[in-house]
Amino acid sequence: MNPYVSLAKLAVENYIKDGKIIDPPEDLPEEFLKKRAGVFVTIEKCASSAHPPMRRKLRGCIGTYLPTKINIAEEIIHNAVAAACEDYRFEPVQKEELSSLSYTVYILNSPEPVKDIKKLDPKKFGIIIKTGPFTYPSGSEREKREHALFDLPNEPDVVFDDKLSYKTGLLLPDLEGVDTVEQQISIASQKGGIDPAKEKIFIYRFTVEKYVEVNEK
Repeated sequence: MNPYVSLAKLAVENYIKDGKIIDPPEDLPEEFLKKRAGVFVTIEKCASSAHPPMRRKLRGCIGTYLPTKINIAEEIIHNAVAAACEDYRFEPVQKEELSSLSYTVYILNSPEPVKDIKKLDPKKFGIIIKTGPFTYPSGSEREKREHALFDLPNEPDVVFDDKLSYKTGLLLPDLEGVDTVEQQISIASQKGGIDPAKEKIFIYRFTVEKYVEVNEK
């Protein structure tokens, strides 16, 4: 099993069984303890394997698009536990579910601003939609929507500044059912409670290193 996934699984199982957040194991690869990055952990529940192919249903997904802990190991541990217990869409994971869960860990690379949506690709890049302290002048809803989607920041020195935004929506790359840039922007906006027709948006893209474990039990 990939060590990133193994760590996420270990963190969840220890927390659900004993109520404790583990410390990073001593035998982790060096990069776990020296590198910092945003991390998302997705947990899925495997349906019965009696009728393959096995189906998986989302059980929780929590993450950070910028690092918040001292290293990747801590980021994985805390986000894995949060995915299991703090995703508002689901009840906390129970002990009897542990054997049927599978884990995916995404290590996020630094986001970069996008000034042309032709530079987006939902299969390759995840996106972050952020709002700024701007409103649009009166006009038709169609005009405002077109401005919101395509009037991207044109300042050459724009950098990723977490203090800029009032609201944020994020969508990971290569998700089933997300095939177009327009879908990706729409879903990310919905997740952030953002109305592109009324709010100026800034778009950032990022790549991920994706590590998957599928439980075959």
